[in-house]
Amino acid sequence: MSRFEEIIAFNQNFVDQKEFEKYQTTKYPDKKMVILTCMDTRLTELLPKAMNLKNGDAKIIKNAGGLVSHPLGSIMRSILVAIYELGAEEVFVIGHYDCGMANINPHRTLENMVQRGISKETITTFEYAGLNIERWLHGFDNVTDSVRNSVQIIKKHPLMPPGILVHGFVIDPETGKLDVVVHGR
Repeated sequence: MSRFEEIIAFNQNFVDQKEFEKYQTTKYPDKKMVILTCMDTRLTELLPKAMNLKNGDAKIIKNAGGLVSHPLGSIMRSILVAIYELGAEEVFVIGHYDCGMANINPHRTLENMVQRGISKETITTFEYAGLNIERWLHGFDNVTDSVRNSVQIIKKHPLMPPGILVHGFVIDPETGKLDVVVHGR
């Protein structure tokens, strides 16, 4: 049985047994918070447990590195929607130690793309469009600085309403311990 077939079979049982009922909530975050964090698999269950969150407590946005890379990108848009449309009142930026984006090698990533069938001409097209693809693929050098930078981008965004608290943390993916980077008082 393929992974796809396993998922479909499991899902049918999940629905038939009404397992969904214990997860029912509204689209509005009960704790009025939005979290930006990394997509690292170690954080999937650890982060909510380490923060005493249950399903429905927070809007959780994930991307590689848990960072705001552009003030007009989809991450910032999602944060603003969470605030203006879904009632979030606080923003938490949570990076983590041992993050792959701190160690990513853009040259190796580009080589992997070519090995997987992306032509060098396609990659060059991005450069002609004005995108420095190596800089775009590079994550960050220091997780604490990255969290601090994302907090500043969010706080200083021209569409951010006054009074929204923006906090920054770094979580240990082994223990769940949160280290404060920015207390958004």
